[in-house]
Amino acid sequence: MKRFFLTVTFALAALQAFAQGYWNQSTRIMPLRIPVGENPEFLDLNGDGRQDAVKSYIYGDITILWLDEDGNMKEGDIEGDTVNDCLLADRNKDGKYDLIIKWADQTGNGKADLNLIIEYPRDGIHNINYMYVFDDDGDGVFNYFDWNAMTLSCWEKNGISDFYTDYSGNSTFLKTHRKPDGMQDLRYQWENPFLFYDWDGDGLSEMAVRFCDGQLPDKAAEAAGFDLMQHQGWMHWFSMGIDMDNDNAAGNDFDFDMTLCYRGEKAIDYRNLSHPLKNMRGLPEADKFFPDPRYRQLTELIYPDRKQAFKVGFAGKWQRALFVWDEDDDCGRWERVELYDNMDAFKTGSNQGGLDNNPQADVTGDRGEWDEDFSGGGDIYVGRFDGRIHLYGAERGAWRIDQNTKYYQGFNRSWQNTAPGSFATVEYLDENGNGFLDCIKYDLDGDREYEFEVSLHELGLDDRCDVLDVSKMKYKDFTRLFRKVSDGMWKRARDARKVALKYGIQTSWYAKLLDAHSPRERYHNGWWLQFYIYKDLEQRFLAAGDTASLQRLSKAYYSGSWKEML
Repeated sequence: MKRFFLTVTFALAALQAFAQGYWNQSTRIMPLRIPVGENPEFLDLNGDGRQDAVKSYIYGDITILWLDEDGNMKEGDIEGDTVNDCLLADRNKDGKYDLIIKWADQTGNGKADLNLIIEYPRDGIHNINYMYVFDDDGDGVFNYFDWNAMTLSCWEKNGISDFYTDYSGNSTFLKTHRKPDGMQDLRYQWENPFLFYDWDGDGLSEMAVRFCDGQLPDKAAEAAGFDLMQHQGWMHWFSMGIDMDNDNAAGNDFDFDMTLCYRGEKAIDYRNLSHPLKNMRGLPEADKFFPDPRYRQLTELIYPDRKQAFKVGFAGKWQRALFVWDEDDDCGRWERVELYDNMDAFKTGSNQGGLDNNPQADVTGDRGEWDEDFSGGGDIYVGRFDGRIHLYGAERGAWRIDQNTKYYQGFNRSWQNTAPGSFATVEYLDENGNGFLDCIKYDLDGDREYEFEVSLHELGLDDRCDVLDVSKMKYKDFTRLFRKVSDGMWKRARDARKVALKYGIQTSWYAKLLDAHSPRERYHNGWWLQFYIYKDLEQRFLAAGDTASLQRLSKAYYSGSWKEML
């Protein structure tokens, strides 16, 4: 009898909840689908006697409209399908649809492989998004829309970096933050495209490639009623974010270590890179529901695809190269290690004129380098003076030290109180202009003044190194390079320890650094172990007034040839 009572109670509660709307609306459980619409109105838009649209309401008074774009809606269906259909919502409740979500099957296999979301601004919220996501690996994951907040939430994630939008594996998206009705040619986007590559087939992304169309003024477009600034088929940005040690895994889905970025106005003319669009056109009678129905009439998009990307990118007429290395290994961003700007080494904060001027950059922990005239062609080299990877042609570099990854970057860095009061800084300069860094300055006490600097030329050291042509490197070449760098760093550290023991320096103080279990730890611990030993030996020789040993020590440390001290 008791069990029957509980069952009836549960049934009554369920009926009451159903009467109040879809079960997962305004709960604290993540909304993964649109609530089921209420009070449906079945529409025949073209007058052929069959249902091809359904209008209903969510949250009581938000109108939604499902359009049948592939002719398979049945009489009485209260929603469309996520194969080729289109969904509209009037979030402002002003009688105009300000949200459009479209699915399209481009290959004819009965599954959507394209998802388009157009989000117009609404009262109190000014999000403007026009974004295509392509499902290149067939996992069925597209963009993420938060149905509680009724807004696109591309960066919502589980844990550190398991993002709900499809940035993992092989995927492509195109995006701009502009209303379509201000754009003259909807075939172009701003991020055009963002590409993700799963080189080892583990379902995760080991590389992200970003192209940006910088927009140019167009008086004719403005005269025709569009915005002055228009995408016209010219790239000004090409970048690669690379997981150099391929240590991403479940729970650590993104772990990019290095970004190379090339910039230049009108660097790439990509107007001939057309890609057909299928199943975008719905019933012409439905055009009246759209703020701008032109997207429905597109038959192509123009962008470099994942097979064309590297050839197109490296052929650009670039004017600058930028480089960043995530020294504290804390970047869980979905796209790349965010770039430092070539600005003040000590100022901090978003848009404050420092290295982390970019609101998405890490306050501390990254190392940036800048080649302002592209004299190095965007290539890289391994420096003898520190065993690290550097940007060839860079006139300047800077590293803000976050030794223990205390100030985690994360996507929300700009609104988290995680900025350090002070930090150590190392700055690098190419004083002889040959493309290789040769002067190193140190501010170890965080007072924003360099206490000492080292010139490789004054030490009699050759700063030149073998240059690596990035355009010829595949992903396996990058991972092989990092293994070589980390192994080399660890060997230098072992040699440094032998020198320390010879001169009576107790390395047991550094026991934590003497053990390394991964390429990243060999790289990180190896650099720091050398630095501690170098400074301890320097102090010993300074106290003894032994200038000859000081000279030998500096040459050994900055050449990586510690055996010269044995």
